[in-house]
Amino acid sequence: MADLTQSPRPSLGDLWKRAPKAWLASLLIVLAVALLDTTQLWPTLRFAANALLHTAPFILFAVFAVAWLKATGAESLLARAFEGKQTRMIAMAALLGGLSPFCSCEVIPFIAALLAVGAPLSAVMAFWLASPLMDPAMFSITAGTLGLEFAVAKTIAAVGLGLMGGYLTMAFAGSPVFADPLRPKKTCGSCCGAKKPFEGKPVWRFWAEAPRRETFRETALENGLFLFKWLLLAYLLESLMLTYVPAEMIGSVLGGEGLGPILLGALVGAPAYLNGYAAVPLIDALLAQGMSQGAAMAFVIAGGVSCIPAAVAVWALVKPRVFAAYLGFAFIGAVLAGLAWGGYA
Repeated sequence: MADLTQSPRPSLGDLWKRAPKAWLASLLIVLAVALLDTTQLWPTLRFAANALLHTAPFILFAVFAVAWLKATGAESLLARAFEGKQTRMIAMAALLGGLSPFCSCEVIPFIAALLAVGAPLSAVMAFWLASPLMDPAMFSITAGTLGLEFAVAKTIAAVGLGLMGGYLTMAFAGSPVFADPLRPKKTCGSCCGAKKPFEGKPVWRFWAEAPRRETFRETALENGLFLFKWLLLAYLLESLMLTYVPAEMIGSVLGGEGLGPILLGALVGAPAYLNGYAAVPLIDALLAQGMSQGAAMAFVIAGGVSCIPAAVAVWALVKPRVFAAYLGFAFIGAVLAGLAWGGYA
């Protein structure tokens, strides 16, 4: 007789249950449009479908790139950023933070271990500030939607923010803000289920080992579903924004020249940020309606660093004064990036 008590393998249904909010929000948008403005239902669905098809090559590249990096164990290379002189550590941490394809929760055990054994907070701060802003998937989606120049500029801004935060933390390491930075207990939520990340040497020919092939399959499936659900929601919202939000209102608030729109973009970016990938189409819609280039860059930088997953990763490990410095670095860096991209620097 078959054993019916065994747990089944994770399925698409299991992945659906892990993060139902984005799916539910998309469904509610479609139902609301169907009930309140039936004539707009088909244009909304067509807009979202066409947008997904347009970005499909970038999505596929991002999914398989991240799966390959996970299957090979390339995350172990991140540990090398925290070796050697402190100034070198900061530079390497900022550079690798901008290339890391892993979510904030996966980084927490790694960062916690480094802090526990005495790694300088300055290098950790550089990595923390840069890592939520850019990764291979984010670069691919951003380039496909907002253009290669914007994606490159955001990458430079991410690394620059990490360098700024890291070196300022090193300069003021003896101040009351950064003295004794760690919380007594280091815990976090389990949004990613990472187990002992960044261990061992990379195995580039991962297909020769069954466990690594399974890692590749599961990572590709999970990340593909993750990107699809958030981009679907974002494109539905973009369609509604272009249809129902007057362009004059966006242009009057976030358009124009000068420091004002950039400051507002940085301030609005933190609470308005849904998700790094979902923010890209929304920025595209805002730009089409009159948002200034500088405000757009400030929005994505401030929002990326202060979004809930990234912020929780920092809050879980350090004391509130260090967390406040983290947010302060993010705001200053966002404004500077906005000024530079807007042509004011």
